[in-house]
Amino acid sequence: MALIRKRHIPLTWYVTATGTWFASHGIQHVMFAWLVAIVLFEPPIKVGIAQMALLIPAMLFMLIGGVVTDSFGGKRVAMISQALAVLPIAALAIVIFTDSLTFEIMLVYAVSIGVLQAFVTPARDSLLNYVAFGRIQRTVIKATLMQFVAQMLGFTLAATADTLGGVFVITTQAIIVGFGVLALSQLPNTQSSASLKTGSFLAVMKTSILEGAQTVWDNRAMRSVVGQNIAMGICFMGSYIVTIPLLIRERYEGTSFDLSILSLFNSSGLVLTIILLLLFSRGIRRQGRALLIAHGVGAFVLGIGGLGISYWAFCALVFLWGACGGVAMSMSRTIMQEQAPESQRGRVMAFFSFSFMGSGPIGAMLWGTSAQFFGPETTLLVANISMFCIVLMISLNSRLWRMKSTFALD
Repeated sequence: MALIRKRHIPLTWYVTATGTWFASHGIQHVMFAWLVAIVLFEPPIKVGIAQMALLIPAMLFMLIGGVVTDSFGGKRVAMISQALAVLPIAALAIVIFTDSLTFEIMLVYAVSIGVLQAFVTPARDSLLNYVAFGRIQRTVIKATLMQFVAQMLGFTLAATADTLGGVFVITTQAIIVGFGVLALSQLPNTQSSASLKTGSFLAVMKTSILEGAQTVWDNRAMRSVVGQNIAMGICFMGSYIVTIPLLIRERYEGTSFDLSILSLFNSSGLVLTIILLLLFSRGIRRQGRALLIAHGVGAFVLGIGGLGISYWAFCALVFLWGACGGVAMSMSRTIMQEQAPESQRGRVMAFFSFSFMGSGPIGAMLWGTSAQFFGPETTLLVANISMFCIVLMISLNSRLWRMKSTFALD
C-alpha cells in the first residue's frame, strides 16, 4: 500500500504540471483566435498567418527541443521553458491593458510561445515513463484525461473575456503557467545522455536529430503514426484553427463565449472517450486499428460541419469529433511511448509532436488562403474529405491496421 501511494505522488505532480500547461493552452486557443479574428477583425488570410506564426516554431525547434531534453533531462528543460513562458503571456496582458494591441504584436507573441512550446512538449512527454511504472497505455490515458479536463477549465475561463476583460483572463493564464513550474520542481530528477554533451553544438544537434529520425523511420509502426500525424496536422488542426473562428464570426455572428462553448464541446467529447477507455481496464490491443477508425469517423463527422448547419448542430458534431480525437490521441501516444528506446525517448516524442504541430502551419496557411476565396464552410468540407482519403490510403498500405500490441495490457 505504501508503495502504491509512493507511485502516485510523482504521477500526481506530473498531471498537475501538464494540466497547468493545457489549461493555459485552452485559454490561449480561445483568446488568440478571439483577439485576431474578432477584436482586431483581421481578414481570413491574416487569421491563417497568425495561426501559422503560432505553430511554425514547432517545425523549426521541436526536434532541437527533443535533443536538448535527452541531453539535459526532461525535468530541467520543462521547468526552464515553462518559466520563460510566463513572460510573453504577462507582456500580452500589459499590451491589452494599455490598449496597444496590434496584429504585429500578436505575431511576436505567437512566435515566442511557439518556440517555448517546442521545448516544453518533448520535455513533458519524456517524463511520462518516469511516472508510469510500466503501465504506459493506462498512464497515457489518465494523463490525457486530466490534461483535457484542465483545458476545458481554460476554455471556461476564456469564455468570460467579454465580461471580465482580456487583461483578467490572460493575467490568470500567466499565474497558472507559473504554478506549473512549481509542480514540475516536485518531480524526480531524470537521466540525461552524457554522449550528447560532447562535440560542437551544431554537430551534436545534427547527429542526434538524424539518429532520432532514423529510429522512427526504421520502426514501421512509428513511421505510420508519424505519417498520419502529418495528415492530421494539415487537414484537422490546420483547418480547425482557421475555419472555426471565421465560422463563429461570419456565419454565427458570435463572441468569445460562443468560441469557448464550441471548444468545450470538443473537449467534452475527448474527456468522455478517455473515461470510457479507462473503464475498459484491459486496454486496446489493436491500437493502430482504433487510431485509423477514429480519424476516419472524425473526418466524416467534422466535414458535415461545412454543410451550413445551425450553431448547436455544429457543436454536437464537434463533440463527436472530439470523442474520436480522444481515441486517436491516446492510441498514437501509446504506440510511440511503447516503441521508443529509452535513450532516445525525448527525440522520438519530439518527432511525434513535430509531425503534428510542424505540419499545422502548412494547413493554417493552405486553408486560410482557401477560406479567403471559397469561404470557411467549403474549406472545412474539403479539408475533411482530404483527411478521410488519406486515412483510407494509410489503412490499406501500412501495418497500422494489422498491428497488435506486444506489450502487456494494463
